[in-house]
Amino acid sequence: MSEPATELDAPDERDDAHLRNLEDGSGCTEIWEHLSERREENEE
Repeated sequence: MSEPATELDAPDERDDAHLRNLEDGSGCTEIWEHLSERREENEE
């Protein structure tokens, strides 16, 4: 299930801002783990 669409906080915020804490060269697994952790934090 994906997160609901929300408006960006700032007009210059990028669509991929939620991935900014990932290291360059991260693969699918790292991205999936990062998104899962963010989702868990938002549920708390």
